[in-house]
Amino acid sequence: MYAAIGFIILIVMVFGGFAITGGALGPVLEALPHEMLIIGGAAVGALVTGNSLHGLKAIGGGFAKVFKGPRHNKQDHVDAIVLVTKLMKLLRAEGPVALESHVTDPANSAIFAEFPRLLANKELVALIADTLTLIVVSSGTLDVRAVEDVMDNALKTHFHEMHEPQHALQGLADALPALGIVAAVLGVVKTMGSIDKPPSVLGGMIGSALVGTFLGVLLAYGIVAPMAGRLKQVLEADEQIFHAVKQVIIASLHGWPQPLVVESARSGLGHDFRPGLSELLDALRGR
Repeated sequence: MYAAIGFIILIVMVFGGFAITGGALGPVLEALPHEMLIIGGAAVGALVTGNSLHGLKAIGGGFAKVFKGPRHNKQDHVDAIVLVTKLMKLLRAEGPVALESHVTDPANSAIFAEFPRLLANKELVALIADTLTLIVVSSGTLDVRAVEDVMDNALKTHFHEMHEPQHALQGLADALPALGIVAAVLGVVKTMGSIDKPPSVLGGMIGSALVGTFLGVLLAYGIVAPMAGRLKQVLEADEQIFHAVKQVIIASLHGWPQPLVVESARSGLGHDFRPGLSELLDALRGR
């Protein structure tokens, strides 16, 4: 929502300020579609050239994330800690055999079914299920540091893929001023071909050409770069639930007391998603 509000403020202040100071919006608006065709078309072409179909779909999803915000809310982070704590408690109390059916088929697990919003996050479920399946098939004999290394590697790969749309948007923002210059140069070339025209006509043509530079800079630093920055914030917020899950698993394998396990996961969450310790303990008790 704030991204849309910011976009409106940007347009109103830039064009409104120009109009208030005596600028004529007519020539700018007249040149805008043609310049946008060149700059926008070149930008789309660059994105298609530099990305696979999967990458292009991810960029589209990235635009949606800018406006929708983080995928998970505070309650989801509580639920993630509770879910993994329940699974680890089952492993400790009844052994790997009791846990096996839950982690090999999470979609039909009674424990996972208590948290449908988490179950919809396939990557999160895969991290939990794959790690605990590894523990089950090894009968709980794995070195904790080895499990942590495996989880770190899985998270590194997933986070790298998550951030690809953000890197693509930032690259586009860096390229847009240059694409604006391309549009401006083409406008100057067009003007030079009409050098025999009256000064009033040439002035209008030069002004139209400069709209290309203006548009490239505005799109880069006023729209695309802030969107890339916001997307980075959203993605980093989405990472936190994965770190919480990892912390519960590793701390539990170390044999820490449950309050300490919960606190180790809770303390790593940002303030927007961090529940109180009492709130988490109550959730574990089913209150």
